[in-house]
Amino acid sequence: MTRPRPEFDPELRAGLAVVGGMFPPTVTPELIGFMRQSYASRPLDETMRGREVTHTEYEIPGYRGDPITVSVFRSPRADGERPAIVYAHSGGLMFGDRFNALDATLDWVERLGAVLITPDYRLAPEYRDPYAREDMYAALEWAAGQSNSLGIDLRRLMVAGASSGGGLAAGLALAARERDGPAIRAQLLSYPMLDDRGIAPSTTQFDGVGVWDRVSNETGWRAYLGEAYRSPEVSPLAVPARATDLTDLPPAFIDVGDCEIFRDEAIAYAGALWGAGVNTELHVWPGAFHACDIFAPHTALAKSMLHTRFAWIARMLAD
Repeated sequence: MTRPRPEFDPELRAGLAVVGGMFPPTVTPELIGFMRQSYASRPLDETMRGREVTHTEYEIPGYRGDPITVSVFRSPRADGERPAIVYAHSGGLMFGDRFNALDATLDWVERLGAVLITPDYRLAPEYRDPYAREDMYAALEWAAGQSNSLGIDLRRLMVAGASSGGGLAAGLALAARERDGPAIRAQLLSYPMLDDRGIAPSTTQFDGVGVWDRVSNETGWRAYLGEAYRSPEVSPLAVPARATDLTDLPPAFIDVGDCEIFRDEAIAYAGALWGAGVNTELHVWPGAFHACDIFAPHTALAKSMLHTRFAWIARMLAD
């Protein structure tokens, strides 16, 4: 028997047919290669056209010292030390690249003068846990260590991510606390991928519809965690929903659609943060499917999501 589920926003529902050609609702292991092509970012020069933003690439040591590529975006009009955002891209831990979602994140650079740092962390299943999270942590430490040359104000260093990147950003905040790492001002978790266990009720509400269903989620977590998937051995730095101590973490912003599988685990994580004394802003967007702000940014609901997120970032990074 099919479980009842909330209805998609009418404007967003109309766009799902277009989205499905690039991002099918169900991603199985056989589709990983296809997804790496279909979800690849468009050429950077197209995204940058008309933007007052500079871009510099760096090769830095990632996990185990292996080289990874990091992009740094800056506003040429922003003087002095600037706030910085280390951003983890989406893609289910299996695909995507450091240029995903730049249409939105470059607004943070252009309008707020923030320094945006986007690493190409290594992807599963070729690189299982802890590669992605440790590549991201290496980028965080590198940014902090290069703060003088990058013009970063270390008092205003934020981590952010979307979907799987949202889970990685949550893990970064946990790792920085545990390792006495760089001080983080805030964590932005957009519809984050937080729990491999599949125990949240919303996980089973959207099989075969929308973007990223239960099977897709299982594909991503299995690819990343391997034999540790759903076992007690999984680190909470990889699966933040498993963390039992969320005290002393930076303020959080969490937003999620009510028409996606991550709804209930995102709400639960917000509740756990509140219970640990962490200031947290939670938005559950009615009728929104997963990552609708990326796939349908022209819609009224997606514009509201982007505006609300931007306002919170501006508030958190104010001097």
